[in-house]
Amino acid sequence: MKISVTKIKFNDSLFFKITFPYNNEIISFIKELGAIFWDKSEKAWICEYNGENYQKIKLLSSKFLLEYDNEIINQFEKKVANIAVKEVRIEVNSKKIIIYIPKNEAFINFIFTIRYSKWEKDLRAWSIPNYSDNIDKILAFLVGNNIQVLYDQQADNIKNSSLKPEATALKAIKTANGRIKLIFPYNKNLVAKIKEMPYWQWDDKNKWWTVPFSQSIKEKLIDASIKEGLEMIWDEEQAIEKQAKKYLNSNNRRPCPENMILKLREMRYSENTVKTYKNSFEELINYYPTHDIDKITEPMITAFCQYLVIDRGVSSSYQNQAINSIKFYYEKVLGGQRKLYNLDRPNREKQLPTVLSTEEIKSIIQKTDNLKHKAIIMLIYSAGLRISELINLKIADIDSNRMQIHIIAGKGKKDRYSLLSVKTLDILRQYYAEYQPPEYLFEGQGNKQYSVRSIQAFFREICQKAGIRKKATVHTLRHSFATHLLENGTDLRYIQSLLGHSSSKTTEIYTHITTKGMEKIKSPLDDLTF
Repeated sequence: MKISVTKIKFNDSLFFKITFPYNNEIISFIKELGAIFWDKSEKAWICEYNGENYQKIKLLSSKFLLEYDNEIINQFEKKVANIAVKEVRIEVNSKKIIIYIPKNEAFINFIFTIRYSKWEKDLRAWSIPNYSDNIDKILAFLVGNNIQVLYDQQADNIKNSSLKPEATALKAIKTANGRIKLIFPYNKNLVAKIKEMPYWQWDDKNKWWTVPFSQSIKEKLIDASIKEGLEMIWDEEQAIEKQAKKYLNSNNRRPCPENMILKLREMRYSENTVKTYKNSFEELINYYPTHDIDKITEPMITAFCQYLVIDRGVSSSYQNQAINSIKFYYEKVLGGQRKLYNLDRPNREKQLPTVLSTEEIKSIIQKTDNLKHKAIIMLIYSAGLRISELINLKIADIDSNRMQIHIIAGKGKKDRYSLLSVKTLDILRQYYAEYQPPEYLFEGQGNKQYSVRSIQAFFREICQKAGIRKKATVHTLRHSFATHLLENGTDLRYIQSLLGHSSSKTTEIYTHITTKGMEKIKSPLDDLTF
């Protein structure tokens, strides 16, 4: 069997394009290698054009005795043909990787592909920053040679740049939004220099400074670090982001591992949770598109979470979901030990929900002409249902004798009963007589459950028609139900039961938004005479 390896260019980057007759065994082996992806548009396997991937292709060909039918791989071989050296010594500390190697043209060409590599005249050795997977790249390129690697024991074998200030270093990190994060131990002179720069900011939570990026500001920072005797460590977060975007299109986006989805369903997580964890974990593995999923390290996870908060500006809920999905995969799916990642779990924002007045609810119902839509809106409001609970309702769940609605496996897999309004029952009977759904109370096309998106869409249109200016969603009807019950004197414990809250603290939020009793309080401004 022959393997074809060609060189292609994409977004100013070079890639190996690998094709061969279909073979399940070879494909399974490729997937284990990592960093090699199937591209539907090219109808071939793709990986970056570098020494590490060259070694993987050679390993592939030697294992399956594949022959090359072109000269591309041979051209690359010429670059590394003379790589054999007598001895290589590598010293690794918390900041740098120092490589002592006899002069070799192939290695020189390779080392210049690694950012911030330089020749140290005093040491007569090459040095590169000790972050990301630089040490792995070096070892992969020099495979087969006599290599001695010496790790600094006090450095804890750090491979990723952390966001902790080094005692003698100024870490400057260019972010994707065009600013520079500055991390360093307190230095009075350096702080004064930063405050001379335009639009500086101090982030009290993360304990770092930020300034706008420009070449002149970068040079000022370099000069300041030299004067203060600090080593300048420069990095760019956007470099990782650009790398991640190369394969984020629909054709080559890495999917969530199937064993994670199966494990979630095996542990009886709800479909909404499965979808949430799947999407969150896919964002992580596509942020590092060339890394083996099972070998993503803790510092890489920390860097990803910092990217979510700082660059993407996600909500605290999304950040918590991302952390939960990551922990689920590495602890539950892979069976790893429970870990405490170096992450600050954010407190959820204490935002008060939007509530519609009874007049606004009345206006929405009156403006709803479609019978099915009207039945849905009235049922959600009158019983305080979640939208997911509504679409899962079956005809047998409506108990007209006891005037109750049986909600089965609501949020948290909890069953409960809620109110069945007399007016809602009347509209449901009209709806049933006209539509006669066979199983689910509300069905869409093809006798399938009514979709969440369809309900959200028609509710937005009705709110516009009713002149509602508040940012109301379908869930606002549930908040309004609880608030109106509280204002009518219903005990908070009953409201908790009707809503299906596990904790009374969740229900207590409605005490902050009710207007009951507020009308008796007079503003002190009204007592002033002008």
